[in-house]
Amino acid sequence: MTAEAVATPVVRGLPLVGNALRMGKDPAQFFVDCYREYGPVCRVKVLGREHAILAGPEAAEFMGTKEGRECLRSREFWRGLVDEYGATRTLPGEDGESHKELRDIMRRGYSREAIADRLDEVVAITDRNIDRTWRPGATVPVVRSMQFLVTDQLGELMTGASRPEYVKDIRRATAYLLNVLVTRQRPRLMLRDPRYKRAKARVAELSRTMIDDRSDPGEDAKPAILIDDLVRANRENPAAMPDEDLMICVTGPYVAGIDTVANTTSAFVYAVLKHPEVLERVRAEADRLFAKESITEKDLRGIPAIRGALMETMRLYPTAVVQMRTATRDFTFQGHRIAEGEALYVATTVPHFLEEFFPEPMRFDIDRYEKPRAEHLQAGAYSPYGRGQHVCLGKTLADVQMLVTLARMFHRLDLRLESPDYVLARRTTPTPGPAMSFRVTVGGHRNG
Repeated sequence: MTAEAVATPVVRGLPLVGNALRMGKDPAQFFVDCYREYGPVCRVKVLGREHAILAGPEAAEFMGTKEGRECLRSREFWRGLVDEYGATRTLPGEDGESHKELRDIMRRGYSREAIADRLDEVVAITDRNIDRTWRPGATVPVVRSMQFLVTDQLGELMTGASRPEYVKDIRRATAYLLNVLVTRQRPRLMLRDPRYKRAKARVAELSRTMIDDRSDPGEDAKPAILIDDLVRANRENPAAMPDEDLMICVTGPYVAGIDTVANTTSAFVYAVLKHPEVLERVRAEADRLFAKESITEKDLRGIPAIRGALMETMRLYPTAVVQMRTATRDFTFQGHRIAEGEALYVATTVPHFLEEFFPEPMRFDIDRYEKPRAEHLQAGAYSPYGRGQHVCLGKTLADVQMLVTLARMFHRLDLRLESPDYVLARRTTPTPGPAMSFRVTVGGHRNG
């Protein structure tokens, strides 16, 4: 073999299922193990299909290069979702100029600008969820409660109205779509399930309701940058935002946030409660932050412990473990030949667990991110929101949303693990996160 095309190792697996069971049990650890044993490129077999893995800091850096953008596309992995809803395209499934066009339409609505001057609203929405669910003495299912809270926030901030009556439908439809059509961890037969069909119909009803409400919002309507920009694009440039695409785009924040934000905030709750010294610092910062009657984005600069705990949570409990891509052409990566049309796992979060980037990588250390350490700034080291042209469009909005929400919760609530020895149970579908069985006890309300 030449230096340009070395033999690519194949990860050992079981007959028939290949590496599916091991990957499904703990995907983050699986890709770390593959990188350690085989290097930045290897191949796996999953239920009879072979995939290449590009992993480590090398893969993370490659995603951001011109070559990476030209050699990788995402269309195939999202095509099923687009077809299921009768759309023509959706943001995560487009590449190149088409992706840029959609991203430009949605950029303002998913930006920090959409939330920066509405932090008191985030606090108010958080408070009403605390008062409704997180009562003194209650044992609260964390993930489920966070999903309701996140949906409440996204509804008001991005679409102009809270939609609590649709939360269960959004959650069910999202789980089926991601499991069956995107990650393909479940058979298509599941889409015949009457429960999914009812949830899908309800989500379509929600889309129509939101579009109708914002087409003529009235004088008292709350601001909602994202949906207003989408409706405007549909009206002014229907070729770029046709009706069928508008229907799927207006519910995009729910699909993007109901699992990812809820999983991250739930993992934050566990990690902070598990480390009493971190809990003390988080509470102290939260209490200082809310000593003011109203907060601004500038105030968020004064909560380094909460920010560090959030960043450390996203490092240790990533929701976007890999990015799934297809090779658009033959290319060579780290000496290995990748053929046009190959399905790829790009494991950009592998460095999160490598001691050469994060010493004692399994230790919850919230001071990693402050200077002079700033371990996350090493090339290819930290990718909680993905990499490349498909890096999460709403990452700055999500950062602010989570910081304010978590600070408020720890300011108001005395939360406790059911046992100091409790170890977080986790699930891997549709996205990695704490198990739905994870619960905490509300010891009382500390403030408010």
